[in-house]
Amino acid sequence: MKKALCLLLAIGLFTGCSCTANMGNTPTKKVEEYLNKYQTNDDDVVSDLNDVLTNDVTLTDDERVSYSDFMKTHYQDMQYEIKDETIDGDSATVTAEVTVRNYADAINEANNYRLNNADEFTDTNTFANYRLDRLKEVTNTETYTITFYLNKEDDEWKIENLTDDDLRKLSGMYGVTNVNTTDDINGTADNTTDNNETDDTEGVDDSSDGLIGDAIDDIADDMTDNNSSDNTSDNKATTP
Repeated sequence: MKKALCLLLAIGLFTGCSCTANMGNTPTKKVEEYLNKYQTNDDDVVSDLNDVLTNDVTLTDDERVSYSDFMKTHYQDMQYEIKDETIDGDSATVTAEVTVRNYADAINEANNYRLNNADEFTDTNTFANYRLDRLKEVTNTETYTITFYLNKEDDEWKIENLTDDDLRKLSGMYGVTNVNTTDDINGTADNTTDNNETDDTEGVDDSSDGLIGDAIDDIADDMTDNNSSDNTSDNKATTP
């Protein structure tokens, strides 16, 4: 995040400060700290999430609150297990299995529904509310294997930026296709045809995941930046 994301460890009772402090400076501990920030709704995670939603002019104030609450619950419910750590000099990899709810099908179906039923959505019955209702119905989870890459700088392990795909996995957005932004859905039939003719519609769009997707991408980027520059990891989060 733009601010340092710190988990404070209780080391005040020990006199061997350097030794005790180093207990938290391992590749595995850094990855655990990074993932725990999501699970605990770290202040900076929530702040960045709310900043992104505030800047989204397509959402009403009530919708921003609803989406923020939804994503905070999603991160709290995320589960992970560290599977492996490999250290090679000043480089390391940590493999983790992360289990999250997968919203891709719900978002893709909601977007397709609006494309075919645009007249159902008005100022009082917005698509944002409709989509959020569909997201809240999701109960199925996916377990993804994510490899974290770390480098040691000034005796401190730092996490490299996660890939866009890995960030989407953390946010439950992996597999969202590219016809999913408000602009795409409000576009003309010609635009829809053009989108369907591109290769991107067959996979994950690299540029946007819709309102929540944009938020998740920005948060993930902030998370990564803070973690590399502030010794907590260098990645941002992503939002449905």
